[in-house]
Amino acid sequence: MNKNSDIELNQKQFDELHNLVNEVAERQLKDFGKINSELKPDGSLITNCDRWSDQHLVTGISKITHNHEGVLSEEGSKIIPSTDAYWVVDPLDGTTNFTAGIPFWAISIARFVGGEPETAILDIPPLKKRIIAIKNKGVWINNKKRNEMGMNFKSDCVSVCSRSISVLQKQPNQQFPGKIRLLGVSSLNMTSVATGQTFAALESTPKIWDIAAAWLILLEIGCYISWLDIDPCNLKRGEDLSSVNFPLIAANSKHNLERLIPWGEILMN
Repeated sequence: MNKNSDIELNQKQFDELHNLVNEVAERQLKDFGKINSELKPDGSLITNCDRWSDQHLVTGISKITHNHEGVLSEEGSKIIPSTDAYWVVDPLDGTTNFTAGIPFWAISIARFVGGEPETAILDIPPLKKRIIAIKNKGVWINNKKRNEMGMNFKSDCVSVCSRSISVLQKQPNQQFPGKIRLLGVSSLNMTSVATGQTFAALESTPKIWDIAAAWLILLEIGCYISWLDIDPCNLKRGEDLSSVNFPLIAANSKHNLERLIPWGEILMN
């Protein structure tokens, strides 16, 4: 058990974590457009770069925490660790974009304490953009503190995942309350709300590794989340999350959240 699981990472650990993410980002940029993919049993894509990134991150985090904090990752163990503090890792969120030559994907890492994210790092290698969130302390983008969402941008766009686009087919006679954007990356769909690119996001089947870092970023910047089925705050140690989805709506205000709630209900029916 980690004796320091109720406090934040120290500066040395943070520096080591940044260096670790730098190493993975460098490898991904080097492999981008030069690597083949294969299908996983669930129909999603995977590459050798996904596997290498996952193993490198898991090994690196274990070293940083001296093996005192467990790690759940997309390509590794998907069981919630028994340690008080643990990590949730998506080594390459947006593999389809990555393999298709679309320069938009992310490295998502979150440290959980008390069952909720306490520290989050979301790195977007092709954009050279890194978002950091610390619980009750705020959000930083490329080391610049962000005190409010979206830099006051007033977007009329809603980010949806490829599966949630089905809401339009279910209600063909109703006008969707925003211009639809499909970014192809769950974590970036969600954080687009925090950065002001969209006013809301609708995710149909995200896994815990998709939402872990974005979850904290959204909350720390003042956004709202409605969990449409399972609330990730109620997870238990030892639970297998390999096939568990966490459908959600994220919005930059209560008003906009309420505008999307009916569409979330349609999605779940």
